[in-house]
Amino acid sequence: QVQLAESGGGLVQAGGSLRLSCAVSEGIFSIAVMGWSRQGPGRQRELVAEITSAGRINYADFVKGRFTISGDNTKATVDLQMNSLKTEDTAVYYCTLRTLLGKNYWGQGTQVTVSS
Repeated sequence: QVQLAESGGGLVQAGGSLRLSCAVSEGIFSIAVMGWSRQGPGRQRELVAEITSAGRINYADFVKGRFTISGDNTKATVDLQMNSLKTEDTAVYYCTLRTLLGKNYWGQGTQVTVSS
C-alpha cells in the first residue's frame, strides 16, 4: 500500500515561512508528477505547485514568487518552501503523486495556519 507522509505544517505569523516535506512509504518507479494541493476553510481543494519527473514546475498564480517546490524522483520526495505567508494561505496541505499510468495518490494532509 503506497502512502505519502507529509511533515512540516504548523502555526506561523503572517510574513513568516514554513517548509513542508513529503516522502513516499515504498518504492514507486513510475512517477510522473509530484506536488502539493491545499484546501482552506470553506473552499475547494486547489493545486499549489507540482513538479514533473522531467523537472517541469507549475505554480498556482497565488503562490508565484513566494513558494518554491523541489523534488527528487529517485527518492520519491517533494518539498514546498513557503515564504511570505499570508492569512489566506491557511489550509490543509496535501502531498500528491501521479504515476505514469495515471494513478493518483494523496497524503493525509498537514495543517498550515497563518495568524495575523
